[in-house]
Amino acid sequence: MADAEAEIHACDAAVTLAFSVLGKRWNGMIVSSLGGGPSTFVALRRAVAGISDTVLSDRLAELAQAGLVARTVDAGPPVTVSYTLTASGQGLLPILDQLGAWASVNLERHSG
Repeated sequence: MADAEAEIHACDAAVTLAFSVLGKRWNGMIVSSLGGGPSTFVALRRAVAGISDTVLSDRLAELAQAGLVARTVDAGPPVTVSYTLTASGQGLLPILDQLGAWASVNLERHSG
């Protein structure tokens, strides 16, 4: 029984870690938006309607620190900054698609 409890604890810890990043408002939408390829800050702000510049900047930094997003600076001129998903970030795309499909079936009927 101790092995089963250890497995449950390890799963709980992994899920908790995943949601500590993905559970923050906007992060899933940012990752999904970057699934279409590299994007600039301005394009991301347009794609994630309602997010402020400050929050977008903070979320991009958090996602980069988590290893999901890479930030690239092109010295230009003009200087441009683009954001892309890392391999780890790309790995989330099918999971986010599955989560969205699950939510549309299981949560739609319970909202409002």
